[in-house]
Amino acid sequence: MIRMVSARTAVSPSGAPVAQLGLRERKKIRTRQAIRRAACRLFEEKGYDATPVERIAEAAEVSLSTVFRYFPTKEDIVLTDEYDPLLESALRARPEDEPPLTSVRHVVVGTLRLLLADRREEVVLRAGLVLRVPALRARMWERQADTARLLCRILAERTGRPADDLDLRVFAAAVLGALHETLLHWAEGGLDGNLEDVMDHTMTALTHGFTV
Repeated sequence: MIRMVSARTAVSPSGAPVAQLGLRERKKIRTRQAIRRAACRLFEEKGYDATPVERIAEAAEVSLSTVFRYFPTKEDIVLTDEYDPLLESALRARPEDEPPLTSVRHVVVGTLRLLLADRREEVVLRAGLVLRVPALRARMWERQADTARLLCRILAERTGRPADDLDLRVFAAAVLGALHETLLHWAEGGLDGNLEDVMDHTMTALTHGFTV
């Protein structure tokens, strides 16, 4: 999740517009994007399992070692993007006295708004892959555990509680689990609805409580 910028303005992990970055950093971002675009194209044409990482590297015109330098696993090519490193800074930028769930809601919906405006087709493709490919769902759960620990650390700083406090862990697990299920629900529904609205619905339900 991120600082809001123009939907047509690429951003770096620092949150700065790409145009303001140095040549080296801009090159890194372009390389990551080229690898991901090549991978998504091949996954759509050949299928995920039938596309080896070597073929992705060839299509992106980079070495195999370069692919793994940017994406430790094949699954990470689908599951990560330039906005991921901004999660922490965006959450820390929210007012300290703001309810944690409100902070998370702003960050989640803001990120989706930017992602969908920039690369909706890619988001749709990636969500569909997560729904169909078990290895992607498994890796997504692994990454979600890392995100939960990050969220707990930030909340611990705000509340003065230890990062392994049970209430913080339950809060993080509940929020991230709800978002995970919302993504799968959207994908199972044919990816036709507005993901931003669906996520906002989930955050509203978390805020006010479920009535099931």
